Amino acid sequence: MTTALITVDPRAARRHRSRSSRSRLSTVVGVVLLAIMLFPVYWMVNTSLQPSGNTLNAGLIPWNPSFAGYEQAIADQGGNLLTSLIVSVGSVIVCLAISAPAAYALAQFRYRWINVALLVILIAQMIPGIVIANALYAAYNDLGLLNTVVGLILADASHSVPFAILVLRAFMMSLHPSILEAARVDGAGPVRAFWSIALPIAKNALITAGLFAFLFAWSDFLFALTLTTTEDLRPVTLGIYSYLGTQVANWGAVMATAVLSSLPAIVLLLVAQRYIAAGAMGGAVK
Repeated sequence: MTTALITVDPRAARRHRSRSSRSRLSTVVGVVLLAIMLFPVYWMVNTSLQPSGNTLNAGLIPWNPSFAGYEQAIADQGGNLLTSLIVSVGSVIVCLAISAPAAYALAQFRYRWINVALLVILIAQMIPGIVIANALYAAYNDLGLLNTVVGLILADASHSVPFAILVLRAFMMSLHPSILEAARVDGAGPVRAFWSIALPIAKNALITAGLFAFLFAWSDFLFALTLTTTEDLRPVTLGIYSYLGTQVANWGAVMATAVLSSLPAIVLLLVAQRYIAAGAMGGAVK
């Protein structure tokens, strides 16, 4: 009977312990940084549950939570939340209706002017929002679109279209030419190939572009402030801004409004995170 001797390299053991120590240290640092970044969100929720609505007397844990702030927030800002939801959904529809065919054309068709069009899209993406808002105010004043839902939808969609085109074009360029050629052989025209072949395959990219368009519109403050001049139509971002002046003694209602306005973005990001990762990386590798 023979016994086998197993020798362990001391240097390999030290390297393994060193990697384990670095891994634990990185985990601890990551947890600490995450706690620091999420603390404002926790404090916002904590303040919204305080019975007195006063942040000076708030503890780290709301032992006696009160939902009076949420009741007041829904009563005062419910209409503004609904306005933001309508504007955001409308902006997504308009943005995808324009950017999807534009991205398909820029990705699949070979023309000299495509590079020029891409340069124009990049320049449009870099224009400051205040410049666009001032130009839209002058145009909306002549067209009668001030203080209208349609005007806000078009303004927010104009901000999202260049970014959506770039995201969707990167994915459309990864479509294999044989797929579209097979559709043409079967008698499908360019429109049918785009609608029946390209769009279903580009589902992840469409969800990614639509989600960012929704978030752009939902968090918009500049267009809402510039293109609305009355209190009859106000998105929730502008509602919170005006709310601060009237509820300085009751931060519970203000923070409850902030929590309610954050929920759609949080829910959408949690639900669509795998589509976002796939859509963002879809055009990275052909």
